[in-house]
Amino acid sequence: MQPGAPKFRRRKEARPGEIVEAAFAVFAEKGFAAARLDDIAARAGVSKGALYLYYETKEALFEAVVTSRIGANLAQVREMIAAFPGPFGLLLARLVPTMAQVMGRTAVGSIGKMVIGEGRNFPELARYWREAVVEPMLGAMTAAVAAAQARGEVRPGDPRLYALQIASPFLMGVLWRETFVPVGAEPVDLDRLAAQHLAVLQSGLLLTPTSPT
Repeated sequence: MQPGAPKFRRRKEARPGEIVEAAFAVFAEKGFAAARLDDIAARAGVSKGALYLYYETKEALFEAVVTSRIGANLAQVREMIAAFPGPFGLLLARLVPTMAQVMGRTAVGSIGKMVIGEGRNFPELARYWREAVVEPMLGAMTAAVAAAQARGEVRPGDPRLYALQIASPFLMGVLWRETFVPVGAEPVDLDRLAAQHLAVLQSGLLLTPTSPT
């Protein structure tokens, strides 16, 4: 079916998801400023009036894209961090490759690049990204590091900065993929990055090595 073709047989309940997927595609291609609601409606195969029934603004669509394409995956990671029963070394061994997988398969790179590029002109995008994506993940990881420090498992230091150190290589990896790979740079292998990063964390961050079970 061509973009813009009516989708007469689809269920009404499916339309919000189709509109969000169309918005994601248009945002990724054109950025936030250049994306038009007309383009999104055409990509979703609905009228502009029908689009307004579900999302009144581009900002609302941006929030829906973040929630559907990123939020659910990161919520699962946060729940895993909060519920993990073992020592921090074992949590790291599970968390680091999981972060590589989640960052690799979600829209973190493409949407993150857009927020970085356009956040100054559209501060509401940067604000929502920080509140919905950055702070919840950073908060969960900071709490886990602080708890591990209290148990004597992690070196002294600012737990929030440690949390940033744990997550930053993967953000750099997906931003590299979105920014430099399209112009000829070699891709970053996130799984290899995770393995090397984990080895560095285990040798430099932990006070007591933890053997995998």
